[in-house]
Amino acid sequence: MTDYPLPTYVVRRTDDRPAGDLAWDGPHWARAEALTVEHFHAASSGHRPRVQAKMLYDDLGLYGLFRVEDRYVVCTHVGFQAHVYKDSCVEFFVRPKPDQGYMNFEMNCGGSLLSFFIADWTRQKSPADPLDEFADRTQVTPEIGSRIAMFHSLPALVEPEIEEDVTWLLEFHIPFSVFEHYLGPLGGVAGQEWRANFNKCADESSHPHWAAWSSIGEELNLHQPDKFGVIRFE
Repeated sequence: MTDYPLPTYVVRRTDDRPAGDLAWDGPHWARAEALTVEHFHAASSGHRPRVQAKMLYDDLGLYGLFRVEDRYVVCTHVGFQAHVYKDSCVEFFVRPKPDQGYMNFEMNCGGSLLSFFIADWTRQKSPADPLDEFADRTQVTPEIGSRIAMFHSLPALVEPEIEEDVTWLLEFHIPFSVFEHYLGPLGGVAGQEWRANFNKCADESSHPHWAAWSSIGEELNLHQPDKFGVIRFE
């Protein structure tokens, strides 16, 4: 548990589905407030990109938009379920029901997605693959993953690393049916409170860093659902 107040974000309802045009200040995103991913772990390098995110929802699902003012941007892991956290990456971790697990949506700047349903986040010792370190996790299937739409301002492959200043955006659309496949019916989400965190990482860039919207504390571990903040549906 945390000994500090958890951040809260209100997810506004929209009747105008975002178009995937990455328009941070455009009409589709005008209703959404921006949050800032600003809690950098002490193990991070001196590079601290400015990271903001917005969210909206309608009857069909969730919509998110990240804006990253960055440097040392790299993207070499391409394809569904690639190790995108090693690249310049943003993440949305979300736990819709307090008595069940959470889902991670990890998205590199080139639009590749890594996603699981994690029922037990207890760490296992010395897994052959870092993605197998959790005691109970289910990999999102290609069929379920294909329901998730992503739009990105940078190409799928960014190599060599971009060392100069660059601002990149990534927009995602997640249908509620994706959550319900693993969690069962959600019901009407208006008025519900979910736990969530928004992260930024770049594990294998020249300037690695790890940041979160809701602080993860001293342990370098973004998978701490007890430290997730609160998102409240308007």
